[in-house]
Amino acid sequence: MAEQKIFAGPRIRRIRNQKGLTQTAMAEGLGISPSYLNLIERNQRPLTVQLILRLASVYKIDPDELQGEAGGSIAALREVFVDPLLAGELPGDQELVEIAEAAPNAAAAIIKLFRAYKEQAGRLSDLSELLAHEGHATTLSAARLPIDEVREVFERRANHFTALEEEAEAFIELLQPGDELMAALKAWLKREHGIVVKVLPVATMPNWRRRYDRHSQRLFISERLSPFDQLREVAMEASLIRMQVGIAGEIKALKLSSDEARRLARFELARYAAHALMMPYQAFLSAAVRARYDVDVLRSRFGVSFEQAANRLTMLQRAGASGVPFFMLEVDNSGNRFRKAGSQGFPQSRFGGGCPKLPVHAAFAQPGQILVEAVEMPDGAEFLTIARTLEGPQGAFSERPRRTAILLACDIAFRDEVVYAAALPGEPGAGGKARSKATPVGPACRLCERPGCLARAEPPVTRPLGLDEMVTGLSAFDFQ
Repeated sequence: MAEQKIFAGPRIRRIRNQKGLTQTAMAEGLGISPSYLNLIERNQRPLTVQLILRLASVYKIDPDELQGEAGGSIAALREVFVDPLLAGELPGDQELVEIAEAAPNAAAAIIKLFRAYKEQAGRLSDLSELLAHEGHATTLSAARLPIDEVREVFERRANHFTALEEEAEAFIELLQPGDELMAALKAWLKREHGIVVKVLPVATMPNWRRRYDRHSQRLFISERLSPFDQLREVAMEASLIRMQVGIAGEIKALKLSSDEARRLARFELARYAAHALMMPYQAFLSAAVRARYDVDVLRSRFGVSFEQAANRLTMLQRAGASGVPFFMLEVDNSGNRFRKAGSQGFPQSRFGGGCPKLPVHAAFAQPGQILVEAVEMPDGAEFLTIARTLEGPQGAFSERPRRTAILLACDIAFRDEVVYAAALPGEPGAGGKARSKATPVGPACRLCERPGCLARAEPPVTRPLGLDEMVTGLSAFDFQ
């Protein structure tokens, strides 16, 4: 079988431009003529084995970079042009190579547009099937989007990934960052992968938190983000590079049903890995136990945000070295739930999280303040809850940024291990000895049968509405 020829003109040109060399200077370093280098850069001559070795020796280039950089893009582009809509336009493999090599950002945009088109087509197919069966029972789920599948999978399982924790610890050992993790990550990205991190103003990057430019090998971070969130974005990029095998293994174990769901899971796992880098497991657990899980103490000690430290508390479930099993919920001031996670999975059946009486909703009236409350479910289960608003990306004067609040909670049985229990009325730290009565809440209005609730927003599905014209109850929805 004939050896496959390697045409890598655009990559050679990009390497030369990154190093600030003219064709004459690079040709002299490689021991070839400028005209021959010009032919190589225009893909009119292949790379020889001797030239690849010379490039690796003189310019410290990994030979693998010259052979397979665009392989994934070529396969994805081939999938695009196999679609019946474009089947008549299918270019040959060489043309696909040229697209992927010469314009990688444009190739990525084509692939992204095609994926959006396929997802939209899937939604329309579902909608048409629902309309066709209008008035009849249907087995289609109301939540068909990949993001819904990913959220459900992550909420069901414990928010702990052992393999990623181990890889993060090995990465920290390699970096030896001390108190300068951002500087260590930037240096590693530059040294090992030639990636330079730049913070860009809002006017230059209005719609993104983070963007990696393949041509210039620069990672752009928005100045909208706080220093803590900027660090997380850089740590996520480094994790996607360094831990790609571990992340791929965890994605496979989740058994998701679509490529889009797997891409979303990859982002969530990179976020998890970034937290593991910023707050190494054993150090964070030890500090949390000593501080009795005081989030403000932990955020200060590790140089992270309140949200990041609270999120990390839900991850402390290593076998033989676990912490208090916290779970968390993040909502906006309209009640939309953005994130749910738990050390043992989010307790949907026991806690629900949809009650308007939870302190997370009251937190918006007292921004920046920590609200502590004990709550009791209809079945008698009690939880210690901590709620606080979060600072999102910084908006301009004319913008109204999204504001969210976080609820961190654990079973009331752990109150003696958590500093916030002292703020509960009747607790020893609050000047009393008898335990106060917890606030009665429910999993959600539709599932709650508490009578006379002033906060009720919907009637329960389990009880008939009261139709007595002579009696009006306290709730907007009376039921029998």
